[in-house]
Amino acid sequence: MALLWEFPGGKIEPGESPQQALVRELSEELGIQAEIGPAITRIRHNYRHGGAVDLQFFRVRQFTGEIVNQIYQQVRWVKLRDLPSYEFLAADRGLIRDLAAGKLL
Repeated sequence: MALLWEFPGGKIEPGESPQQALVRELSEELGIQAEIGPAITRIRHNYRHGGAVDLQFFRVRQFTGEIVNQIYQQVRWVKLRDLPSYEFLAADRGLIRDLAAGKLL
């Protein structure tokens, strides 16, 4: 699924909570130390060609450190209303619509 936009994060390692995994992933991917806030939503997505993902999204209001792109082709900060103009992974598209419409934040 190269060249599609996605949110930072990744797999939960054994012994980690979802929040601990997000702290680790944000450090590895963006070089920041984040304070993880409340859960925003959870999505289970089944791909047409097989495979499924269970995604959990959390609010991050504060972090320390400068964002350093360590793994992505590009990193962008955009307004929520502009998110639908980016081509996201299929699993994220419902979330994108809801964020842009102001339904979740």
